[in-house]
Amino acid sequence: MAKETKKKENALTAFYREWLAQPKLTKEQKKQMPPFKRFWHEWLWPLIWAVLVVKFLINPFLLAAYEVPTGSMENTVLIGDHMFVDKLAYAPPGPVSRFLLPYVEVKRGDIVVFKFPVNPRENYIKRIVGVPGDRIRIVNKQLYLNGKPAEEPYVVHKTPYVDSYRDNFPSEPNTRLAEAAYDMLARHVVNGEVVVPPGHYFAMGDNRDNSLDSRYWGFVPRENIIGKPSIIFWSYDTSTERLADPNFISIEHLIDLGLNFFTKTRWKRTFMVPKAYPLG
Repeated sequence: MAKETKKKENALTAFYREWLAQPKLTKEQKKQMPPFKRFWHEWLWPLIWAVLVVKFLINPFLLAAYEVPTGSMENTVLIGDHMFVDKLAYAPPGPVSRFLLPYVEVKRGDIVVFKFPVNPRENYIKRIVGVPGDRIRIVNKQLYLNGKPAEEPYVVHKTPYVDSYRDNFPSEPNTRLAEAAYDMLARHVVNGEVVVPPGHYFAMGDNRDNSLDSRYWGFVPRENIIGKPSIIFWSYDTSTERLADPNFISIEHLIDLGLNFFTKTRWKRTFMVPKAYPLG
């Protein structure tokens, strides 16, 4: 891990030195530039540099830069939201740091970023609706938590019909599930309710009718949780297809950024904080 971080630091340092070696432009030279080139120098390049610094230097220790590729958390979090994730919030406290840093336990209603249990190379963002020991049930789209209907003002329902599995859970699946979800239904259902086991959490999207979540792939292990969103530093109106691979930026997406950066950036979302909501 240390060697990998060192390599990233060396690569980033070399990149930074190369950038510094480039001749600096005067204000007059910048004014004579074509609009796109001026936009690159004054706006896009500093933004890319800031993201690189967070991703390769700060990321391993404090923050992670995360972009949202799907609409499963609408309207709380949108496709194209770029946010910093606080990696320290849920970290195991040390003997000294427990008195210095604001460590917290994962709570119901928290929005968290975690490694997808089915494929840990992917990161997901969802809301925790069940902690260890909680009893979960959904009846006609209404979430019941430990036998009581949960108040969820952030939830949106975008389909008018009631799905026999998605909206009445747990029940007989009407679609293919991940193996962990079948195990959940076989071993963790008591009296018609899913009981969250120790060291695990039940997570769902706020866009409840269009969310691939614990109903379909099972519980989130505690060790998979990376952190919680701290702030949205940029939000851009784009599609899931253009953000499908977090390690690759398509030419189409770059062109779209160059032509529509100002009009498709959701300026009102800059510096917003996706908020938790207390459940139960």
